[in-house]
This record gives sequence, C-alpha cells and structure tokens, in this order.
Amino acid sequence: MRRFMRTAGALCLALAMGAGAWAQAPEKKKITIAVGGKSLFYYLPLTVAERKGYFKDEGLEVEIPDFAGGAKALQALVGGSADMVSGAYEHTINMQARKQNLQAFVLAGAAPQISVGIAGPRAAGYHSPKDLKGLKVGVSAPGSSTNMVINYLLAQGGLKPTDVAIIGVGQGATVIAALEQGRVEVLSQTDPVMTILEKEGKIKLIAETRTPQGTEKLFGGPMPAASLYAPVEIVRKNPNTVQALTNATVRALLWMQEASPQQILAAVPEEYLLGNKAMYLFAFNNVRPAYSKDGYFSEAGARTTLKALASFNPAVRPESINLAETYTNEFVKKAHAKYGKKK
Repeated sequence: MRRFMRTAGALCLALAMGAGAWAQAPEKKKITIAVGGKSLFYYLPLTVAERKGYFKDEGLEVEIPDFAGGAKALQALVGGSADMVSGAYEHTINMQARKQNLQAFVLAGAAPQISVGIAGPRAAGYHSPKDLKGLKVGVSAPGSSTNMVINYLLAQGGLKPTDVAIIGVGQGATVIAALEQGRVEVLSQTDPVMTILEKEGKIKLIAETRTPQGTEKLFGGPMPAASLYAPVEIVRKNPNTVQALTNATVRALLWMQEASPQQILAAVPEEYLLGNKAMYLFAFNNVRPAYSKDGYFSEAGARTTLKALASFNPAVRPESINLAETYTNEFVKKAHAKYGKKK
C-alpha cells in the first residue's frame, strides 16, 4: 500500500508539474521578428539569443527576416508579414501619434549606438549643426533611427529635416561605397561601419550615441534604443510568448555582460566581421557601454525620447502621448526571477 501511495504521489506531482509547464507554454511557438540590419552591433543581443539557442530553450521557433532599416521592419509589422520587431523604442511613440498602439517589452539598447560623421573633405568647414544645410546625408533607411538622430542634430542648428537631402544607403559595405562614391557627404549610421570609416580617416565624427555620456550630451538625458516591440493587443493576448522572448533576450544581455571578446566573435556569423576580426572587436569595445545591462526601461528615457521626437516632428504632441502605454517592465521583472542570478 505504501509503495502504491508513493507511486500515486509521484504521478500526481508529475501531472501537476506538467500542467504548470503547459500553462506557461507560448501561445504562438512560431514567431517572426522583423529587423533592420541584423549584422549591426545595434542588434547583437538578438543575434546572441538566436545563435546560443536561447529562443529554442524557451520553446520558440523564431524567424528573423532582415530589412534595409528599422522603418522597413516596422512596415513589415504594420503590413502583417511580421509578428514583432526588434527595433528602436521611439517607433512606439511615433506610431501612437498616428493612432496605432505598439508596446516595447524588453530593452536591448540603453543608447542608440548611432554616430554622425562628415566626410573628410567637408570636415574643415564644419563648426556646428547649421553647417549641414544643403548636404546629402546617408541613413540606413528614411524614417529609421539613423534618420531620427540626424533630424535631432539638425534641429539643434535651427534647421529642418528638409534642409538636407536624406538618402537611404542601407548598412555595411553599401554605406562605405556610398561615401567613397560621393553619393553622400554625411553619414548617420551604426557600428561597425562608422568605426571602420573613422579609423581610416574618411569621416570625422560630429556626434555620437555609442556611450551614455555621448547620448546625454546630444539628447540631454538617457535615450532607450533597440527593443522588442509589438502591437499592444498582441502583447496582451500572448503573454507567455512575450515572456519567452523576454526571457531569451534578458539571458542574452546577462551573458554579454560577462562575455570575453573571443566569445563575442564566436557568437556571430563570420560575415558580420566584414573580413576584419580585430576591427570588429575594436568597434565592439566602442559600443559595449550602449547595451542594456538588465532589459528594463526607465521613465526618464521615455521622456527624453518624447522630447526629442517632438522637437522636429509636429505630429508628435507630448500632451497627447501616453508614455505608460509605449513600454512595460512586467515581463523583464519575471525574466530576472528566472535568470537574474545566473551567469
């Protein structure tokens, strides 16, 4: 009888554990996350989570289509070909101003990692943002974060976005080609490309958000950057799926805090290195302070973003924006309960 009771008790425990596991299973196991330039350092936490199998560990099958820029990734979400986006937090504010509610649920980038550089021959004539008037500016894609940063810099010089020519040049090798061929005279781009061009003396940086200090200097406060976001109704209807994505991302962020340069190299595809491992690591060290240490959003960062957007986009009226709807820390908090104490 005692043997029977032990067996029955073990069976009940197993069933209870199974029921608990089932209750936490993702509502949607197959998820499409649109991204605008996956090889960029901006999206390194996404790559780490994918390559180290963290998404699979959470029971997810993740597909990551790559687009020319964050604005294109957002278009894929709006058009229904993606479930979520790995992209700039600011899009949640811009879209709320257009009556489309998106919510970011885990922060990967504590700073935008975007630098603005002027071509070498033009550098001597640059003294302040007003000197950018009439120049051709290369961004990843019109409407992306790279576009937002140059717009904000222009506003500081009393200029409007229309005072320059904005040209989408993608990322990586196409950026270098656009500068070398004279198709653009200014670049607003992320690394590793900007570090490469800077080291080769082809551009002079006039603004950077690779570090919290540089971000503070340009925006006057913290500026949240790369995040995972989705329509609010998707977040609410699929809490287990969102939690699984958050768990994987937080785990990647924690791993990155401890990772050695060699481990970082091993975590990315060979083609991301642009044929130069030493330069890749040099560029990574430039942006390492820009990654979120824990995945949490701050109210101060949300306010800085709103102020920046409103400075050059009349459609963004601070009094009509509900910042509390644009992000949540609910899932990050639960992720830390699971992984926060693990190395």
